[in-house]
Amino acid sequence: MTSSSDLRLTVVYERAEHGWTTASIPAVPGTISTGRNRREARDNVIDALREMLASPVEVAEGATREDVSVTLELTKSHDRGHER
Repeated sequence: MTSSSDLRLTVVYERAEHGWTTASIPAVPGTISTGRNRREARDNVIDALREMLASPVEVAEGATREDVSVTLELTKSHDRGHER
């Protein structure tokens, strides 16, 4: 059985030192990255999200696990701010 639904995540951008931009995904603690501009920071934080989600997990004794494949498509819904 295949199901499809949109997964919406918010990426938050902040100015960092030396003109760089920091991007984070607050719904996934620890997902943070930087870039020379907003586009690069977004690409880097999406890569960080992929790395975090692909990390192996420990399963408690007696528990079962199911590995699933999810395809994320990056779309820009609305923008509050300007490209830097």
